[in-house]
Amino acid sequence: MSVSTAENAKPVKPRKRLGSELLLYAGFAPALFVILLVINVFLNPARFSPAAWGTLIGLAAPLIGAAIASTPAFLGGRGGIDISVGPLMGFVNAVIVLVFIQGMGVTSPFIIVPAALLIGAAGGVVNGLLTSVLRIQPIVATLGTYLVLIGVTLTILPSPTGSVPPWLSQLSGTWSILPLGGVFLAWWAICRLPYHGQLMAVGSDDRAAYTAGVPVTLVRFFSFVITGLFAGAAGLMLTALIGSADPAVGPTYTLLAISAVALGGVSLAGGRGGVIGAAIGAIDIFLLQSALTYLNVSTFILQISYGAILVIAIMLTAGQERLINGAAR
Repeated sequence: MSVSTAENAKPVKPRKRLGSELLLYAGFAPALFVILLVINVFLNPARFSPAAWGTLIGLAAPLIGAAIASTPAFLGGRGGIDISVGPLMGFVNAVIVLVFIQGMGVTSPFIIVPAALLIGAAGGVVNGLLTSVLRIQPIVATLGTYLVLIGVTLTILPSPTGSVPPWLSQLSGTWSILPLGGVFLAWWAICRLPYHGQLMAVGSDDRAAYTAGVPVTLVRFFSFVITGLFAGAAGLMLTALIGSADPAVGPTYTLLAISAVALGGVSLAGGRGGVIGAAIGAIDIFLLQSALTYLNVSTFILQISYGAILVIAIMLTAGQERLINGAAR
């Protein structure tokens, strides 16, 4: 069934409102980005100079990747939250270093990169089957995979170990833009497929989409597969950053990624937003973290700030949705 059929099932909005809708959909993350960037440049200009951009992007890349990975599941609606993204990143990190690099002696990017993506996609397939085919609530299903992945990772890797080849280390420095660029390019390609329109239609109103002939179950299934695929890429970014395998790092990205998605204007009810907003939300959190760390703020305050960001972001997104719905009337 073509996407145009699903789109015809929704009311057509006046063209004159396009500019105001784009402003509303952008959310509050871009304004916060500008404010936090100015603060960071003022506090620590050397760290944000052009010469340090490669390292800076490498530091932020795993969080940005985790936020992007979390987005497709949200867009599919029906409470499509995937809280296993962080542990999946950690599992990818452990398998790549412990099994491929140390165990098999494999260092070629032509093997390691596809392996990371396939491991991530396999995790997405499991979540997709649980949530879309078996119709288990996404938060319950992904909580199960969250716990399983943490347990398996700690079983095969009780403590940090290993090292990575030089080309992988460079993905957190000189070439840090490459993995993020690859993820954005992949999403750009997805947005040009009929699937993207179907995903947004299902997230907005799955009953109307089903009536229009959209395969709702299949669309939601693939949203989790894409989430897993991007989580595999984020796991590779994490491996590049820490330069080893660490079972404790991956899960820390779970709530940060969800906060970034909410802050980036992605509707937690589905059908609205995109990876650009989620990425900006992740950058906002990274910049906040950078400023507070520079000011030597306690880690407890950092945790409070993350929780406050999540609550405020959800409130702002709810208000944004009311404005959009009011503008559509």
